[in-house]
Amino acid sequence: MLATTQQFEERKADRSELAKMVMTLFEHWQLSTEDQLSLLGLSTTNRGALARYRKGEPLAPSRDLLERVGILLGIHKSLRLLFPHNRELAYAWMTQRNRAFDGMTPTETMKQWGFPGLLMVRAYLDRARGQ
Repeated sequence: MLATTQQFEERKADRSELAKMVMTLFEHWQLSTEDQLSLLGLSTTNRGALARYRKGEPLAPSRDLLERVGILLGIHKSLRLLFPHNRELAYAWMTQRNRAFDGMTPTETMKQWGFPGLLMVRAYLDRARGQ
């Protein structure tokens, strides 16, 4: 079944909201441009995409990109639930070295391992929450 124009526009609006959310998240985590591009699975030469997403342009309709954003938002949710009274710790956690990741930061782990690294960090937080 073909999507109607209205459904397409709604999905586009959803991707626009996701773009704004993930860019705000990156600001809270204080990630470099290179880290942001890497976590989204984008080329380091694609800085223009980040600028467009900051303006609220919709994320590309790429399954990989949308899954990555979903995982990143899930990581954020887990951190907020683990540290409900310490927002600063929840945001700083991504850049703190962690024995669970062989002394690397969660961000470094995700960059080094790519998509599986995102899943590793998410799974670690889910276990920490008792999920």
